[in-house]
Amino acid sequence: MERDISCEGFSVRLQYNPGRMKSSTADVREREVKGRRCFLCLEHLPEGQKGILHRNEYLILCNPMPVFSSHLTVSHIDHRFQSVSENIEMLLQLMVDFGSGSMLLYNGPKCGASAPDHLHFQAVPLGKMPIEKEIEETERLTLVRQVEGVSLILLGDVGRQVVTLQGNDASKLGGVLKRFLRALKQVLFIDDEPMMNIAGSYNDKKWRLIIFPRRKHRPDIFFEQGDARVVVSPGVIDMGGVVITPMKKDFDRLDAVALEAIYKEVSLEGKIVEKALDLMVREDFS
Repeated sequence: MERDISCEGFSVRLQYNPGRMKSSTADVREREVKGRRCFLCLEHLPEGQKGILHRNEYLILCNPMPVFSSHLTVSHIDHRFQSVSENIEMLLQLMVDFGSGSMLLYNGPKCGASAPDHLHFQAVPLGKMPIEKEIEETERLTLVRQVEGVSLILLGDVGRQVVTLQGNDASKLGGVLKRFLRALKQVLFIDDEPMMNIAGSYNDKKWRLIIFPRRKHRPDIFFEQGDARVVVSPGVIDMGGVVITPMKKDFDRLDAVALEAIYKEVSLEGKIVEKALDLMVREDFS
């Protein structure tokens, strides 16, 4: 079931999808992940699961708990950690391989990936998330700067921080994304990959990455007890405007005020994003 909600300046599509309960409530704490069998490893795939070997490195699988029709999981055949900085070149190549009708998705290991210990992406049909329409509305866009031919653009009035990178050179685009990651690490004083979700597409010989910088995986209401609990665990699809609610009561009661609060709580503050952008475009930044 789905219903649309008009928020302050943007829209959200709520989806009641009880099949996503396992994913939404997955315990991704390090000790729990280390203690369970990885469900993306070849020897632990569900019985009967079949896939397509792609570029001798990735297995294209049907997502067992789909949000959209033709919702696919693209997992590495080896068990290796979820990281975008080390695999951005392949992510950009997958956008080309899947074609202009698809969107490739990445969830960071600490903000949406239910298998943070196994490198994987998702592929979904283009045009399914409200953010895709909003990013075409030029009055929302602010060009920050061109870096090595890549456009850095901020998307405004969508209730959360959204940075887009656009360019026609995969190598330069990947380099600018890594530069942004390094800048975020510096302003956040961290060594690990900064929390973020990414949705990307390739069309007319140009790539576009939609980046959602994050500060939290789940909102506080996820951890409430009893009826006060709301099972919403934002990943890249939720950040793109399709908020998954595996419980009917949450689907029925969530409203614009609650959704705006969730986005604000889990998104990185605007001043921090702007500080990172200012840092990365400095000539002496390395």
